[in-house]
Amino acid sequence: MDDNMIKLTGIPTGPPVFSHESHGVKFYRLALGVKRLSGAEDTINIQAQQALTAALEPDLDGSPLSVAGHLRSFNNKSGVGSKLVLYVLAREILTADAAEPHINALKLTGTLCKNPIYRKTPLGREICDLLIAVSRYHGRSDYLPCIAWGTHARGCAELKTGDRVAVKGRLQSREYTKLENGAGATKTAFEVSASEILPIQNE
Repeated sequence: MDDNMIKLTGIPTGPPVFSHESHGVKFYRLALGVKRLSGAEDTINIQAQQALTAALEPDLDGSPLSVAGHLRSFNNKSGVGSKLVLYVLAREILTADAAEPHINALKLTGTLCKNPIYRKTPLGREICDLLIAVSRYHGRSDYLPCIAWGTHARGCAELKTGDRVAVKGRLQSREYTKLENGAGATKTAFEVSASEILPIQNE
């Protein structure tokens, strides 16, 4: 699926944990810590078939892993946690060399679901929020929140619902505080931090 590809290299935060079973296939989840150039770290959630994780379990001792797959989303209707959940569906997991740099790179091609939202932070930094639908097999789509920064955000603000775009960037995790029952609760949001969003001309 050339419309949706992501590659990661990072350190697993723990062993795989059983997630669910679908059509007789067991899936496991694990989290991968991927460092940015700034030194900050994104924690990326991975889902993988048991066949991919079983061979790695003895090696999950802090050694880095390399993951290739697709970025997925689903609506969380449990009422607990974020409403839109993003994760990586792995198609390949390999052990990586300890000297290999951390990697967090994705490419997407999709359609804008709604008009972009352009805004500025209290410090004056320009931001543009976009929601992009990326088609997958069997007529389904993944809905992926993207964010662009600076002068790039200004250009993205000119896009409109229905526009086709090509996106390059990385998947990032971001903590925020939400008021629940009168107290602040720390939550984690996931979004695509776009380094490039280019419109695709309709043929």
